[in-house]
Amino acid sequence: MKPVLVFDIETIPDVAGLRRLHDLEPLLSDDEVAELAFQHRRASSGHDFLPLHLQRVAVISCLLRVGKDLRVWSLAEPEQGEAEIIQRFFEGVEKFTPQIVSWNGGGFDLPVLHYRGLVHGVVAPRYWDLGDGDYADSRDFKWNNYIGRYHTRHLDLMDLLAMYQPRASVPLDQLAKLIGFPGKMGMDGGKVWQAWQAGRTAEIRDYCETDVLNTYLVSVRFRLMRGELSAAEYADEISLVRAEIAKIGKPHWQEFLAAWR
Repeated sequence: MKPVLVFDIETIPDVAGLRRLHDLEPLLSDDEVAELAFQHRRASSGHDFLPLHLQRVAVISCLLRVGKDLRVWSLAEPEQGEAEIIQRFFEGVEKFTPQIVSWNGGGFDLPVLHYRGLVHGVVAPRYWDLGDGDYADSRDFKWNNYIGRYHTRHLDLMDLLAMYQPRASVPLDQLAKLIGFPGKMGMDGGKVWQAWQAGRTAEIRDYCETDVLNTYLVSVRFRLMRGELSAAEYADEISLVRAEIAKIGKPHWQEFLAAWR
């Protein structure tokens, strides 16, 4: 099995960037700066979802499946700054050249990482290889790279299952629960900024990690559907996931397992 890297990000408003772009008063609090941006967005677009380049990456959670190993971890503030978080993610792509798997990664996660990576001077040659790189297998990337929407080196499950039609997209939480997986637990993306302001950074990280595992479980089910796994191999993979998560023993994983029928 080739290495598989499932990922998900959580973001917060780029308060420093908003101050710089709009020359805001230094006496305004971070919360006030963000609220001004939300109000402006609501007035112009009818919602408060900020443009992607103004979303600061607070967490990237990853699940790496390589060989017999399965590992889940996060790159997160305050332990690392945004530049280090993004650089280390792309260094993982550089090291393993994995298939990367996401839910709406093409529509949100990766564009955010592109813009924020540019802001911080992040280097990611393997990720951006389009068949003209210096790697021995670079020519293969002309036909299957991380950037092409219809390529599988980045598998955006939401986009593929919807046949690349936004109106056909479904929430990961609901699909996971329909299959029998736990789905989202304790939080959703709309509550991340509130949790961040309250200092609940560990809760954000835990939420992001469970989203990554839900994405991986749905991807395993997809591999069964497309005939890549037999029923027995699917059952073995699900059993391995349960066993590896149980070994971690952290409260959010105990809660996840308890909710998994």
